Amino acid sequence: MAKGPILLVLLALLSLPVQAEDWPAEQWSRDPEPRGPALQALEDYAFVPRDDGSRQGVRTDALLVVRDGRLVYERYAGETGPRTPHLIWSASKSLLAVVMGVAFGEGRFALQDSASKFYPPLKHHPDITLADLLHWASGLDWQEDYEYAPLNSSVVAMLYTRGHRDMAAFAAQRAAFTSPGQAFRYSSGDSNLLAASLRGMLGARPYADYPWQALFEPLGISQAVWERDAAGTFVASSYLYMTAQDLARVGLLMQREGRWRDRQLLPRAWVEFCRTPFAGYRAGQDVAVAGGHWWLNRAVDGAPRPWPDAPQETYAALGHWGQALYIVPQQRLVIVRYGDDRDGSYQHNELLKRVLAAFPTPEQP
Repeated sequence: MAKGPILLVLLALLSLPVQAEDWPAEQWSRDPEPRGPALQALEDYAFVPRDDGSRQGVRTDALLVVRDGRLVYERYAGETGPRTPHLIWSASKSLLAVVMGVAFGEGRFALQDSASKFYPPLKHHPDITLADLLHWASGLDWQEDYEYAPLNSSVVAMLYTRGHRDMAAFAAQRAAFTSPGQAFRYSSGDSNLLAASLRGMLGARPYADYPWQALFEPLGISQAVWERDAAGTFVASSYLYMTAQDLARVGLLMQREGRWRDRQLLPRAWVEFCRTPFAGYRAGQDVAVAGGHWWLNRAVDGAPRPWPDAPQETYAALGHWGQALYIVPQQRLVIVRYGDDRDGSYQHNELLKRVLAAFPTPEQP
């Protein structure tokens, strides 16, 4: 074959414009905020006035939208501002999964490893694997009730009464209700058992700094606060505080398949594991479909998607009272929303629908 045509094709390809990626440095690059009825409809929903008897103000503390690594919308309310670390409640669980992904990439564990290998108090449940814990499928008997049913709540007892000094030990003492890996049962106990297992992999001293060394510092996150119990285990179920801008950095990492600039911080296979539905999840068991410690907008068992107005590839880290980090890969969007929705009126689908209308995908050149 003649070399001339091939050379011409190569030269033509090399001459095509390459779109530079935007990554946040200390500050995010910003685009002008849009205006118009779609944005007004979003703000009317997100920042509606509220008075639930315990707190006045608006339903949302922070709303932030990132597209293509650039901040395109940011608004705060009440006492929350750009530099305010906000409690993200159970979205902490998904952040633990990201930290675990770094450890996975370092070869510290395999998904099918017995959790008791790293956390000996689980020796009475030797068949529980790390994958089972990541799927909230340990098989341990657990009641994830909150303030509305505190007397029967395993999580209230773990966080605030009998188990608060050593939360993983409290969870490990639960009896089994089914075989591990067979059924989904949402459990903050599973998440704290994962956090204790990570400590067993690393050792106590490296563990104390690991979320910062492995994740926060590479992403430029400097204000994260992650509480530990008296035994020294991160309360991975519940007690991570982050600014909205910093949580968006984690979202951008996931949206870009675990890559941060020129470094593959998370294996792509780990990102795929996080957003793959757990086979033991049944439709309607929770607000979205369980993946690997993340929540997915997938249709299962013939049921519709949990968030029908958002693409099926959408996935999220979700927390009590409406904390959310949404990732919409095809639209290249990362959305952070903080709030205090004790009345239960906030709906994920409604916010996503209005964000997608306010920030439509720009046409590709």
